[in-house]
Amino acid sequence: MKALTKTEKKQRMAAIIERLKQRYPEATCALEYEGDPWRLLVMGRLSAQCTDARVNIACRDLFAHFPTAKALADAPLAAVEEDIRSCGLYHVKAQNIIDASRMLVEEYHGILPNSMEELLRFPGVGRKVANLLLGDIYHQPAVVTDTHCIRICGRLGMYPESEKNPPRIENILAALIEPCEQSDFCHRIVHFGREVCTARSPACEGCELADLCRHAEAQKAR
Repeated sequence: MKALTKTEKKQRMAAIIERLKQRYPEATCALEYEGDPWRLLVMGRLSAQCTDARVNIACRDLFAHFPTAKALADAPLAAVEEDIRSCGLYHVKAQNIIDASRMLVEEYHGILPNSMEELLRFPGVGRKVANLLLGDIYHQPAVVTDTHCIRICGRLGMYPESEKNPPRIENILAALIEPCEQSDFCHRIVHFGREVCTARSPACEGCELADLCRHAEAQKAR
């Protein structure tokens, strides 16, 4: 199968975005952070190697016990660990979110910074979480390369399906998606990945993106 040119990829991605908009008119974040930047900072860290649904459940107790960044910054480590135990890696994650909350309070007076460079200073924050914060909170162009985005965009033909490196994929997609569409696209692709283009058994038959998808084309050609 002939590889797509960059122009063809951009055209295809624009069409994919329009169809995803029809399916998901509201590009909602799967993490229920209630518009609070600090909560999204915490939940983004907890989402590593954990489902968003599990993070949402765990954070009901966490935020009930520690409702502000100052409260979490001063929280006993053992109590935080107990609240987030179900999210996995809870020893490291608990220390990270306490330290990040303390940094937010002490260095930034509770105001989340709006630059990649500063966000990457927070314990446990990598480019994926930083892009989530920049896109959702500050509405900046940002590509969140989570597992759904990586898997699906590979299947769609934006890069080889064997490509799994998040920074490389971020750069590829940033060049193919209009800046104003990037953050919302990433939210929509998460929902699409859960409902249709799942990891183990993508529902290619009847998928509204099938005619724009290299994976579906390959399946049909067999």
